[in-house]
Amino acid sequence: MGKRYYCDYCDRSFQDNMHNRKKHLNGVQHQRAKKGWFDHFRGFSDILKDEQAKKPCRKFLQRGVCDFGPSCRFSHMTEMELMNLERKVQDERRHREGLEDPVMPEPTAEDWLSRREKRQSGLTSKGDATDMEDPQETHGDVPPQLFSIPDLPLSLVPPPPGGWNVTVNTEWG
Repeated sequence: MGKRYYCDYCDRSFQDNMHNRKKHLNGVQHQRAKKGWFDHFRGFSDILKDEQAKKPCRKFLQRGVCDFGPSCRFSHMTEMELMNLERKVQDERRHREGLEDPVMPEPTAEDWLSRREKRQSGLTSKGDATDMEDPQETHGDVPPQLFSIPDLPLSLVPPPPGGWNVTVNTEWG
């Protein structure tokens, strides 16, 4: 058995030679699957522009089902769906132009580690924790992603917001 070519778009494989690959890549099924894949990543404004350019599908409006499905050249969107899509486009545009207050992104673990590293390097060079501390940042600013990881070893569990309870026990062994 020779080499096989697997097409991610079509989710199928076939014997790999120049003739078979060319035939497959130029085939209608592959072209539709590839278009469907890239359409999955389109923005709301592109979808709205395409849907507004299409006429409504009569079969879909009458029966609620179209024989051509997603490959139909007519629009299968209702007026309500088009209005919702327009609202999403306007929200996206407002957010991009900065008219709305930008939502503060959730801090990532990498951000937290870099801030912690800067804080630690400042502690060793200055020797005083009060110089480096920001009023916004405390030792309890651990990102919530670190608390949600199941079955972490105890050495990697982040400290609780109040810190560890330290008890001095001088009666060892």
